[in-house]
This record gives sequence, C-alpha cells and structure tokens, in this order.
Amino acid sequence: MEGSIYQFEGLPRAVDANVGMRDTDARARRMRPGLRETPLVGVIRNPRSHRNRGHMPELEGRQNILTASPPTRSELVRVLTGFADRGIDLLAVDGGDGTVRDVLTCGAPIFGDRWPRLIVLPKGKTNALAVDLGLPKDWTLPDALAAARDGHIVHRRPVMVGQADGQGAQVLGFVFGAGIFTIATQAGQTAHRFGAFNSLAVGVTAVASVLQALFGIGASPWRTTTGMRIFTGADDQEVTHSGHGAPDRRYAMAFSTLERFPAGLNPFGHIRSGLRYVVLDAPLRRVVALVPGLLTGWDRPAFARLGVHRDAVSEALVELDDSFILDGEAFPAGRYRIGMGPKIQFIAP
Repeated sequence: MEGSIYQFEGLPRAVDANVGMRDTDARARRMRPGLRETPLVGVIRNPRSHRNRGHMPELEGRQNILTASPPTRSELVRVLTGFADRGIDLLAVDGGDGTVRDVLTCGAPIFGDRWPRLIVLPKGKTNALAVDLGLPKDWTLPDALAAARDGHIVHRRPVMVGQADGQGAQVLGFVFGAGIFTIATQAGQTAHRFGAFNSLAVGVTAVASVLQALFGIGASPWRTTTGMRIFTGADDQEVTHSGHGAPDRRYAMAFSTLERFPAGLNPFGHIRSGLRYVVLDAPLRRVVALVPGLLTGWDRPAFARLGVHRDAVSEALVELDDSFILDGEAFPAGRYRIGMGPKIQFIAP
C-alpha cells in the first residue's frame, strides 16, 4: 500500500473451494495446549511491509521455522491450512496491522476457536495492535520465542465484520471506522509519504484532522457527514441521535476491542469490556474543539447532548452509504453485522 488506501470490492471469502473449513475439527485436535521444547513456528511474512523491505526473514532455514510469503489471499489460505495440518505451536505474523487482519480473516475457518498462540512482529507503518500488546518497535522473533517459553500471554478478541444478509463473507481486524475516519486514514497515508510512522503518524493525523474540521469552509470533506445508521445489542436498538444534523447521518463512527492506542490516545473513554464504540453525530465546532480531549479519554455526561456517544456492546448492525475502514484498508458501503471474534492468545513481553 503506497500512498493511498486500497479499496476492496467486497468482504473477503476466506475459504476457497477445497481448503479452509475442511477437517477443522481434526486440525483443532492436533493443536497442542502447551509448547514443545522446540516449538514448531509458522511465519506469515509480508515482504512489502515498511520495515521488511530489503531485509531477510528472521531465523529462516531453521528446521522448526516455517516461513511463507503468500502473494494472494487464496495462497494464504493454503499456507495456513498447511500450518494447521502440521500442528504448529506458534503462528507469527511478520508485517503490519493489515497483514494481521488478512491472517485472522483467512485463518478463522481453519482454526475456528482453537488458534495457536500468535506472535506479532510489528513491521508496518502504524502497528496499532503492537501498541496495545506493549511490543517494543525492535521486537524480534527470537524475543517473542523467549517470551513464549516464559508464558507471557495477552488475550484479545478481534472485531468480526460480516454481511448482514448472512452470506458468509467476513473480515476480522481490530479497528473499524467510518465517516470522517475514512478521510483521516487517507491523511495518515499522506503522513507516511512524508516519513511519519507509528505514533508520530497518528499524532500528525489527529492534529491535521482537528484543524481541517475547525477551519474548513464550504464543501470541505473534513466537515461532511455520512449516511449511516447504527443499531446495537441483540435487539438492534438504534444509537440515540442528538438531533444535530440529519437523523440518518453521522460525522464519525469507530468500533474496537483494543485497550491501548498509538500516541497515548484513548478515543473510547474509560476501558469497558466488550466491543467498544464512539460516535459523533455532527461536526459542531464546539465538539471538534473538544476532540483533543475526547481522543485522550475525556468524558462528561453532557457530551451525549452534543452528539458524542460512547459505550460497549456485544454486537452491532451498521448501515453505511459510504466505505468503512478496517485496519487501514477500505471496504464498500452496505449493511454489516459487527461482533467479536474468537479469543486469541498473543505473545507479549
């Protein structure tokens, strides 16, 4: 991804004709509850990730390290199927948040609720998941293997986004956003072009977003709302609208299961369990002026009257007239059911 957001034409169907869900139960039985003395490690490496370019794979050539760089989603499914058939102890994702998203999406039908322990090697441009897990920027595969032997584990559940019509296509990631979130993600790509990465890129984008929203005039995209409706819970109760702006339009929406974010941000307020969300109804200048505080977790009961809504739910239904972003990539408008994926054990320092 160079300088722009890649637009997927639809949610990926992770299972090809003859691989994936076949023999899932048998593979799950082969997954080991603990590590062997010399663990078998499957590594999915994205050679195009920011910090992988020009570098060789870590520990390549060792008998217990199985490294693959699948170029397509269908090949990724086949590689993950082969890893599962061999009963890997650890699955390492060598890339950024988008690579993690693709591995989770393609691996979901293969591993079900019995995933191997995951290692994240943060080689992308933002690496939000790595920040949440507390991984240092120079976290290496040998570091992760040592932590795995010591039993250092953090549990996380990804956000699972599926078509509301139940057609089976779905994608798993950690940060879902729509509305101004899409424009801000594009701005983040611009920051990358100028050499800002990780927390610096997030900080630059946040500042630019506030300034554009405060001082943008006329048809500035930073002050436009998007057609969206948001329903939460098993009974699909619509999130209250403050009345600022049209009732079927909102300014921004985000869902996540992460607890810590780059640059010390905390847009969802105090930590709540479950699928957390934040919604802004309209780009009122007094609300935009509060954004720096909102991004660091500031919360007041009166915010709801201004069109700022935060909560945590088990699932949600969203109807979007424009694309949404999941871990840095765009997916098309539509009706989607959002929930939480399987509980996964991540290796942490």
